[in-house]
Amino acid sequence: MNSHSAASEFWSGARDTIPVIVGAIPFGIIFGALAMNAGLSVVATMGLSLIVFAGSSQFVAAGLVAQGAGIVVIIFTTFIVNLRHALYSASLGPYLSGKSQRWLMPLAFWLTDETYAVVVQRYARDDGSANKHWYHLGSSVAMYSNWQLCTVIGIVAGTQLKGMADWGLEFAMVVTFIGIVVPLLRSLPLVLCAVVAGGVSVFLRDWPNQSGLLVGSVVGIGIAMLLDNGSAKRSVKEPAKGAPS
Repeated sequence: MNSHSAASEFWSGARDTIPVIVGAIPFGIIFGALAMNAGLSVVATMGLSLIVFAGSSQFVAAGLVAQGAGIVVIIFTTFIVNLRHALYSASLGPYLSGKSQRWLMPLAFWLTDETYAVVVQRYARDDGSANKHWYHLGSSVAMYSNWQLCTVIGIVAGTQLKGMADWGLEFAMVVTFIGIVVPLLRSLPLVLCAVVAGGVSVFLRDWPNQSGLLVGSVVGIGIAMLLDNGSAKRSVKEPAKGAPS
């Protein structure tokens, strides 16, 4: 099979997503259990996973529903929590330019932190493949299927086990992301981006609706861009060694 064929790219995307799927399994199970313990019905819990498909927002929405919050508050809060996806979309936009809505709409719906972390590395690899969007699709389908299965397991477990949210299993997701991000920090701007974004996010951890994460991301990206642009300008101004001045 051609290593860059649509089918090959699809299955490669699904396979390369397995490490983050492993990290997401406890997260999905805990959501299902937590939603059931919060008083949501089986249909509502599955509906959140099938239609919303955004872990952090689902946890927030389930908590707000349990507290009796209004629909406007729930929508606004989950919107703020998911604003980081605008940054992901802006990053992937150049790679998906020219693709039809038939591709853009499902890939946009399935975009998650995990899938982004996997596919952005594939898009950045310069190997002449014209089917990288199939890789993106494979990763997305694998992640979506896993999330639905884990939600079902969580729903069943939630009716049998109480207090699963206190077990600390979601730490697996944190470890997984650390393993993904650290190898990508190959330059000073990227290192500073991660350090500044992390530092600002921790400093603003008490801001409502996890908005400190978004602010930290924007500040980190801004610092990295300034440093990168400054380095580029210096390299243009400085003549090459041996060149006439």
